[in-house]
Amino acid sequence: MKHITYIHENPDWTEWQWSDKKLLLLVSRVRILQGRLLGKLLTLGFDLNVEAQLDAVTLEIVKTSEIEGESLDNEKVRSSVARHLGVDSDSMLATTLEIDAVVEMMLNATYHYKRPLLLDDLLGWHRALFPDNYSGLYLIKAGSIRDDSQASMQVVCGGYGREQVHFVAPSADTLSDDLDKFLSWFNTSSNEQDNIDLVIKAEIAHLWFATIHPFDDGNGRLTRAITERVLAQSDDSAQRF
Repeated sequence: MKHITYIHENPDWTEWQWSDKKLLLLVSRVRILQGRLLGKLLTLGFDLNVEAQLDAVTLEIVKTSEIEGESLDNEKVRSSVARHLGVDSDSMLATTLEIDAVVEMMLNATYHYKRPLLLDDLLGWHRALFPDNYSGLYLIKAGSIRDDSQASMQVVCGGYGREQVHFVAPSADTLSDDLDKFLSWFNTSSNEQDNIDLVIKAEIAHLWFATIHPFDDGNGRLTRAITERVLAQSDDSAQRF
């Protein structure tokens, strides 16, 4: 029997199984906290509500970028979010194309939460993240799934000569089928999936897409955007708090 190192090496790895008995206790606590938060927000005036959304989206984008070693200026991100939401302020700072791209991707993911998620959406988000086709010093294929022409996709840490491989992604040969299967599942309603709770679905979507790792770079940020879309569906609201 072949030794299995990574989850995707199991032939049935996308046949997800979980324990409702254990998870639904946690989900019920999440739902209570969601209800308290949304209830409090209903008591706020419009201006404070917008401020709360600005803070939440800004924090999410800054933390999302930190996943891949990108350190974004908090105030510039906030200014970009405000501009995209149509909030006028004399104190808004000039932003960068990089920041605007991440903000637009995240807001696009959540504000269109009722639409099906398409491969073209993912390719567009990826293209926005890398408008010059470079990730740092490295030339990548922005807006295209990886082809592994240089080497297999690996998640590596450590300096030159001290690299440590944490994960090797599925072969590029399977990516088309992998993404088709993921998107078909993602766009199936929770009722058709045995009433799966959307908080649990968000976690499965996060793990599934991160495991596929379909792009040369930016997979972490795209994974967070996908997760945010399911959580927006869970709240039935494009506003993320």
